[in-house]
Amino acid sequence: MGRATLIGFSAVAMWALLALLTDASGSVPPFLMSAITFAIGTCVGLVARLFMPKPDKAENIPAQVWIIGIVGLFGYHFFYFTALRNAPAVEASLIAYLWPLFIVLGSALMPGERLRWNHIAGALLGLAGTFLIVTKGGGLAFEPRYAFGYIMAFACAFLWSGYSLLSRRFPSVPTTVVTWFCLATSVLSLACHLALEETVLPANAGQWLAVLGLGLMPVGAAFYAWDIGVKRGNIQVLGAASYAAPLLSTLVLIAAGFAEPSLRILAACVLITGGAVLAAKSLIFGERKAAADGAGA
Repeated sequence: MGRATLIGFSAVAMWALLALLTDASGSVPPFLMSAITFAIGTCVGLVARLFMPKPDKAENIPAQVWIIGIVGLFGYHFFYFTALRNAPAVEASLIAYLWPLFIVLGSALMPGERLRWNHIAGALLGLAGTFLIVTKGGGLAFEPRYAFGYIMAFACAFLWSGYSLLSRRFPSVPTTVVTWFCLATSVLSLACHLALEETVLPANAGQWLAVLGLGLMPVGAAFYAWDIGVKRGNIQVLGAASYAAPLLSTLVLIAAGFAEPSLRILAACVLITGGAVLAAKSLIFGERKAAADGAGA
C-alpha cells in the first residue's frame, strides 16, 4: 500500500508543474489546451500499453467505470474552466481545491476504510496552507453576483473527489483504461473549444514544448499514477497530501524566478507538510513499529 500511495503522490508532484508550464505555453485558450494536452496524454497511455503484459482475456470494463472516468476527467475541467469564467480566480480556486478534503471525508463511506481524527486534522491543516497560497495572504470576498461561478467550482471539487473515491471501488479495472478517458476528454474539450473559444495556437517552439510537457506529465502520466494511488494506496493520506500541489507549484515558480519567497510561503509549507505528516501518522509510524517488532522477533 505504501508503494501505491507514493505512486499516487507522484501525480501531485507532476501537477505542481501545471502553473509553470501553462504560463510558458502562451495564450492558448483553456478548452483548446485541454484538447491538445489530453490527446498527448492519450498517447502516453498507448505507449505504456506496449510495454505492459497483455491480459489473458479481453478487458471487460463495466459501463459505470466509463461513466465515472469520462465524467470525472472531462467534468472536472469543464466545471473548473466555467468557474474561472464566472467568478474571481482566487475564490473559485479555493473552492475547487476542497477536493482533497472531500476525499478524506468521503473515504469514511468506502468499504474497508477507517477515518481517523488525524486524517481530518491533516486535511484541514492542508486547506489552511492552501488558503495562504491562493489568497496571497489577503482575504476572500465572496459576492452573490458570482454565485454561479462558485457553484461551478464546488461542482468540480465534488466531481474530482467522487471520481477518485469511486475509482477505488473497481481495483480490478486496469489503469490502462485511463487512456480512453483521456481520449474522450480530448474530444469533448475540442467540441467545447469549437463552440466557445477562438483558436489561438502556441506561437513558437518554446511554447509548443511547454504544451508537450503538460501533456506528458500534469495532463498525462499524472492521471495514470493517480489511478494507481486511489485504487491501491492509502486514500486518506493521499487526499491530505494532495494539498502539497499548490505549495510545490509555488516553490517551482519561485525556483524559476516567477515568484518571490516570503514568510507566507514558509507558513504554508509548515501547515501543508505538517498536515500531510499528521494524516500519514499511522502509515509512517505504524510501518516503523512493525519493522521494529519484526527485528525484535
